[in-house]
Amino acid sequence: NILKTKRNIVIKGGKNMLFFILILIIAAAAALARQIRIVPHQMTYVIERFGKYYDTWEDGLHVKMPIADRIVKKVSKKERVYYFPPQDVITKDNVTISIDSVVYASVFDPQSYTYSIDNPILGLQNLTATTLRSIIGSMELDQTLSSRSEINQHMRTVLDEATDGWGIRVSRVEVKNIKPPAEIEEVMTKQMRAERERRQTVLEAQAHKESVVSRAEGDKQAKLLAAEAERDAQIALAEGQAKAIKLVYDAEAEGIKRLVNAGID
Repeated sequence: NILKTKRNIVIKGGKNMLFFILILIIAAAAALARQIRIVPHQMTYVIERFGKYYDTWEDGLHVKMPIADRIVKKVSKKERVYYFPPQDVITKDNVTISIDSVVYASVFDPQSYTYSIDNPILGLQNLTATTLRSIIGSMELDQTLSSRSEINQHMRTVLDEATDGWGIRVSRVEVKNIKPPAEIEEVMTKQMRAERERRQTVLEAQAHKESVVSRAEGDKQAKLLAAEAERDAQIALAEGQAKAIKLVYDAEAEGIKRLVNAGID
């Protein structure tokens, strides 16, 4: 009985040990599964190990070391559109205009984007505003209104160069609206209306001139055609009369010839 009891204790202890080991294996597998990360396409994860930058994970499967590793930032590599609200800018000829802009940018260096500046998008907005003030401040109002593409290109060049250290690539900049003060806008509206009226007057005068010229040309052609027709008619009449006279003379000559011939006989 004692041996049987000991055998049962050993068997029971072995079963408990196996169960404990199985629990440990399941717990370890669950812990490992929790450290597996799948980075989506066009995304990057910035990783720190013990509080220091360690790696940048590209899209795909990755395993994070428990406790030591931490995902500090998830950065999208897709191009994004940033709309910055209107701001007042003074032109070279001291006219205050309201202007807004749209910036198309993407992240090419997630590490610099994470660590080089605290708020990169706010920095991009402030840099855009400063660049706009600098560019518009060197141009007069008329030049500002007519040089939108040049402003866009100049801003893109300046912003792209300035944001390289932040890991940001600026691909395009668009100035959306340029709004001058109400009184200047009213004057410009009157000028545009006067210009449209002037162009309409010029077009009407040109149309009237072309109409008069066409009418005169038509009258000229009609008179020429009438004169040619009259001339042709007179020529035809003269030719007809000449032929008639010739026929008469020919008939008379033939008659005389016959009389002469008859007298000889």
